[in-house]
Amino acid sequence: MQKAAELAALIKKLAEQCDTGFALAVHIRYTRPSLFYETYKKDWSEHYSKNGYMLFDPTVRWGLENSGMINWNDLRAVDEVGVIAKSEEFGLANGVTYSTGTPDSRTMAGFTRSGPPFDSKELAQLSAIVDEIHQLTNGIETFGEAELNALRRLDLSEY
Repeated sequence: MQKAAELAALIKKLAEQCDTGFALAVHIRYTRPSLFYETYKKDWSEHYSKNGYMLFDPTVRWGLENSGMINWNDLRAVDEVGVIAKSEEFGLANGVTYSTGTPDSRTMAGFTRSGPPFDSKELAQLSAIVDEIHQLTNGIETFGEAELNALRRLDLSEY
């Protein structure tokens, strides 16, 4: 249960910098994350899911194919469906995607906020937090059932 407490503290740090939400997919294997956390508003999450945007989302595609960080605005040219523009209509501005790990076990996150774009210091902090989460959950396939359930049931409603 220690890992769940540590992960909750790290997620809280992400939430403090992302007032319009974030999504965090931990140890993605074959396009499926071992853990997934999201704090975007419900209306956006439902719209995104209902329209199958994950299949077309250039921020997801970039994160699965690359390591590092990219501003969502830099992906507009390859956003054939307009996912980024639609996200802005739902209040998700100044988006950034960060991805770390290997192709067979990648962790990626999308960050947004209503204020000005993230500066380099903030981006370094966000990426360090995601790196720490990736390391904390390394070997997740060997975690016991109680620990996995605690990680899966983290309450993000306060964020």
